[in-house]
Amino acid sequence: MSYLEYTVKQTPTGLRKVLYLNWGLALLLTAVASVGFLMLYSVAGGSFTPWAEPQMKRYALGLAAMFFVAMVPIWFWRNMSVLAYTVSILLLVAVELIGTEGKGAQRWIDLGFMRLQPSELMKITLVMLLAAYYDWLPLNKTSRPIWVFLPVVLILLPVALVLRQPDLGTSILLITGGGLIMFLAGVHWAYFAAVIAAGVGLIAAVFKSRGTDWQLLADYQFRRIDTFLDPASDPLGAGYHITQSKIALGSGGWTGRGFMQGTQSRLNFLPEKHTDFIFTTLAEEFGFIGAFSLLILYALIIVFCVASALANKDRFSSLLTLGIAVTFFLFFAVNMSMVMGLAPVVGVPLPLVSYGGSAMLILMLGFGLVQSAHIHRPR
Repeated sequence: MSYLEYTVKQTPTGLRKVLYLNWGLALLLTAVASVGFLMLYSVAGGSFTPWAEPQMKRYALGLAAMFFVAMVPIWFWRNMSVLAYTVSILLLVAVELIGTEGKGAQRWIDLGFMRLQPSELMKITLVMLLAAYYDWLPLNKTSRPIWVFLPVVLILLPVALVLRQPDLGTSILLITGGGLIMFLAGVHWAYFAAVIAAGVGLIAAVFKSRGTDWQLLADYQFRRIDTFLDPASDPLGAGYHITQSKIALGSGGWTGRGFMQGTQSRLNFLPEKHTDFIFTTLAEEFGFIGAFSLLILYALIIVFCVASALANKDRFSSLLTLGIAVTFFLFFAVNMSMVMGLAPVVGVPLPLVSYGGSAMLILMLGFGLVQSAHIHRPR
C-alpha cells in the first residue's frame, strides 16, 4: 500500500472530523481575538465602530475559513503547496505593478471589498512549501549543500520582493521563520553558524554604508535604528512613538488604570493605538496582569501546536504545524519587543488583536492547516 493510499484510508469522515478538531486551540484563538475586540472598543472611545465591529466580522469569517480548511485532508494541502507558493510570488509581483500605496509603502492589492497584503499570505505558503520539500527529501540528504541551497532560494526570492515594497519587518519574519523550519527539519547547525556570522558582518556593513552611495537601508529605516538605540535623542520626532509607548506601559503598573481609562490612548498621545501599538493600550488599562495574561494565552496556543506536532507521525504535518507555530510566535514576540523598546519599530501587528483584515484572515487559514493536520493524522 502506497503512502497516499494509506493516508486516504486513515482519513476520518463525517462527524468524526468535527470530534477530532482541536477544540482547545479554537477556544484559545477566540479568547485572544476577544481581547482584541475589547481593546478596539476601548480605543474607539466606547464604540464598536470604526474598528471593533469590522474586526468581529473578519474573525467570524476567519473562523469559518479555519473550519473549512480543517475539513480538507492534509495530503491535499501538501499537494497544493507548490501552487500556493507560486500564487503568492505572483501576487507579490502584482504589488509591484498595480499595488496600492499607503504611508510610504506599496504593500497591498485593492480587491474592492478588502485590501489584500500578499506578504502576509507568503508567511503561510512559504511554511507549506518548506514542509512539503522536507517531507519529500530523504533525511540523509537534508544537510547536503545542493539540497540546502534550494530552500534558501525559496526563502530569499519572496524576501527580495517584500524588501522592494519596502517592508523590513515582514522580510525579517520570512527569513527567521524559514531558517527555523530548516533547523527543525534537521539541517546541520554549521550552516546556521555561518549565517549568523554573515549576519553580523551584514549589520556592520549596514552601519558602514550609511551616508554613502551604496547605502543599504532607506533613511527612515536608519532613523528607526537610531530611535531604538536612543529614543530620547528625538522625543518629539522619530523617538515620539516609542517614548509614548513606554510611558503608557509604565503608567499601567500592576493592575492598570482601568478599562477605557488609559490617558495615553484616550488623549491620542499613543500612535497607531489600534494596530501596531495596541499592546501598550492593553498594558496601560489592565497593567502587568492583563499584559501577562495575554502572553499566557499566546504561550498556550504555541503549546497546543507543539503537542499536536509531536503527536503526529506524518513529517509534513509535523513540520507544517511547527512552522505555523513559529510564525505565530515571531508575530507576537517581535510586536511586544518593538513596543517595549527591545527591538526597532518595524510595523509588525499583534496577531488576532491588532486591527487588520489580511493578517487575521490569513493567520486563521494557517491555523486551519494546523487543524487539518491534527484531524487527519494517522491514529
